[in-house]
Amino acid sequence: MSTIPSITPRSSGSRPRRKVGPVKIISFLTLVITTFLMLLPLFFMVSTSLKSKKEMLKFPPTFLPKSWQWSNYTEIFDTLQFGTLYKNSLIIGVLSVIGTLISSALVAYGFARFRGKGNQFWFMMLLSTMMLPYPAIMIPQFILFSKMNWIDTFLPLIVPAFFGSAYNIFLLRQFFTTLPEEMFDAGRIDGCGELRMWRQIALPLSAPALATVAIFAFIYSWNDLLTPVLYLSSSEKFTLPVGMASLTSSRFRIPPWHLLMVASVLAMVPIVTLFAVAQKQFVEGIVLTGIK
Repeated sequence: MSTIPSITPRSSGSRPRRKVGPVKIISFLTLVITTFLMLLPLFFMVSTSLKSKKEMLKFPPTFLPKSWQWSNYTEIFDTLQFGTLYKNSLIIGVLSVIGTLISSALVAYGFARFRGKGNQFWFMMLLSTMMLPYPAIMIPQFILFSKMNWIDTFLPLIVPAFFGSAYNIFLLRQFFTTLPEEMFDAGRIDGCGELRMWRQIALPLSAPALATVAIFAFIYSWNDLLTPVLYLSSSEKFTLPVGMASLTSSRFRIPPWHLLMVASVLAMVPIVTLFAVAQKQFVEGIVLTGIK
């Protein structure tokens, strides 16, 4: 008579250990080193923003400030009218995001849902505009806006966003093509028109892609230097990049690099906040737009 082998019960809390191979160890160390190298300039920027002007010019530079100059963060508001620059950049950035989302989502929905004659041709023509460098259209655009008396106003920086962007249209169009056709068929049965289906079906399901477009549009507007320099001439209408560039102008014998680092740290706050809030939607939008 065969004996039944005894089975030693495994404790509920124990788990089989996974062997960590050399490839994983090397990959982890590479990731740590790369992260450190990428964060090093950021740390140096924050450290320099808290140094005095005398300590900032020392060589070799100090890694940490010997005396923490928190007053630099109040001095920047007196030197640059930083609050006005910040407000102007926020106004232009928010309105540009709204215009980009409305126009790009509407055009992308048309390219994704309407399969008429010439659809692919006009879509390829739209994508071909991405190859045009901005200097090629800068002068004709400036002449157009000057004829409309828009110089030294925010309109040349905001209104073009309401006419869509080829890259954002492509991004949203790729997402709209992945939406199930059954949802739109159900909407037609309920008597919905295309505009209502765009508003009540396509847009709510496209939150990740819309968040991605919003982040791209805001970053582009927030960091734009050329367009404000081209169209704005009044100092009270300057944006943050223009004000920061003025710190390196000839009116300073030695540029106040510590104040420039302060401005850089404060200018980075909206971008980091926006990405932190919409990080999940941003990553999901990038992944899902490439599925098809």
